[in-house]
Amino acid sequence: MRRTFVALALGALVVAGWPTTQAFAQDTKTARGSVTAMAADSISVKVQSVDMKFMVDGKTTVEARGAGTKSKAAQAAGMAGPKLGDVVKVGDAVEVSYHDMGGTLHAAKIRAVASPGPATAAAAASKTSNGTVKSVAATSLSISGTAGGGATFDQTFVIDAKTKVIGRGAGTAAAAKGGKTAITDLVAAGDKVTVHFHDMGGTLHAAEVRVTAKAAAAK
Repeated sequence: MRRTFVALALGALVVAGWPTTQAFAQDTKTARGSVTAMAADSISVKVQSVDMKFMVDGKTTVEARGAGTKSKAAQAAGMAGPKLGDVVKVGDAVEVSYHDMGGTLHAAKIRAVASPGPATAAAAASKTSNGTVKSVAATSLSISGTAGGGATFDQTFVIDAKTKVIGRGAGTAAAAKGGKTAITDLVAAGDKVTVHFHDMGGTLHAAEVRVTAKAAAAK
């Protein structure tokens, strides 16, 4: 099967505030799964049991059957290139090469594949890290800690709706917000945490974040 590349031209649909010049010093990571949702500037993919959302823009390329034909048709119609939805559909199996831009996942390349990969998360065994929170946002958590032998480490985890957060006051905070609460309501920089996570091809997805000690209050 011959596959061709096409650069997606989203023009004004690029997310407002996204840098026009991006320095991809970050390592390229790869995720493989099934497309669950599409938007003008993003694609959501279920990777094993985890939903991941990737931002797409004019720098994103797509490798899929018929991409070349659709690219020519778009150019004939006066457009720089086809829309993402013209080339990739919900339910398609894809492999996404991406960069983690401070918790925002930017898709550098989206490639159509024959299958989404393993049907279960068995290949991504649960792991555990203990450390101190460096920063926390709605979709990411960064910690630092000390590994065996005294070596220090930094890790950043993806946070989503499936991440369970456990800590003092979690029940009260959730009740006050109708049963829903954000990790930023419960976890803060300086807190000691235990994170149970899965390594999804280099992306660390937090399944559970447990606050073991709150940061000391500033005097």
